[in-house]
Amino acid sequence: MNDKIIVALDFPNSNAAKQCVADLGDSILWYKVGMELFYADGGETLRYLKSQKKKVFLDLKLQDIPNTVAHACSVLTRLGADIMNVHAVGGRKMMAEAVAAVHKTAEELNIASPKLIAVTILTSMDNEQYSELNYTNSVADQVLALAKLAKDAGMDGVVASPMEAAAIRQACGKNFLIVTPGVRPAGADVNDQSRVATPSAALQNGATHLVIGRPITQAKNRQDAVLAILKEIGD
Repeated sequence: MNDKIIVALDFPNSNAAKQCVADLGDSILWYKVGMELFYADGGETLRYLKSQKKKVFLDLKLQDIPNTVAHACSVLTRLGADIMNVHAVGGRKMMAEAVAAVHKTAEELNIASPKLIAVTILTSMDNEQYSELNYTNSVADQVLALAKLAKDAGMDGVVASPMEAAAIRQACGKNFLIVTPGVRPAGADVNDQSRVATPSAALQNGATHLVIGRPITQAKNRQDAVLAILKEIGD
């Protein structure tokens, strides 16, 4: 079972998500539960995935005052997610307090601490959209700066586009997680992503996990779509 591909369960309800998981069977270990699904079913899909011995990336992109995010991460740790995330632009203090809260809660529950990663710049954002934010850095420089800040705050990794993965790997070391959305197999539609790469290119650039949604979930045969991606990356 491949441990690099994370299938994004971007569905409006748990029934659709569970059908996708059933279709994919043993071919996929990791799944992403994002805002749409989590807000729709209150964590039902996450609990279902854990009952099926799957690993879960809980993609809620938390950002608020440090105390609020820390308490939220403590609550979410109890659901059993394997990876959770916050926005790096929330700052060092917010990230550090989130890390501390997750580790403390996991220790109290006597469970493995979920990995906590930071969102840098969304992969849907192109240069025109980015310019409206009035940052002085380029996208690449800002992503790298946020990745370094996340590491300094004790985070386990980041969410970043495949295009920035190589620079992050060089700056943050071999054990730093780099979870990359914006991954599209050759010939697939880009959809609403802007900074994209193929699965093999993303891994070559240093990604540890590839978040892939519609090229798999909207395929006529979902298992065949996964097998094609595995063939491309030589796994």
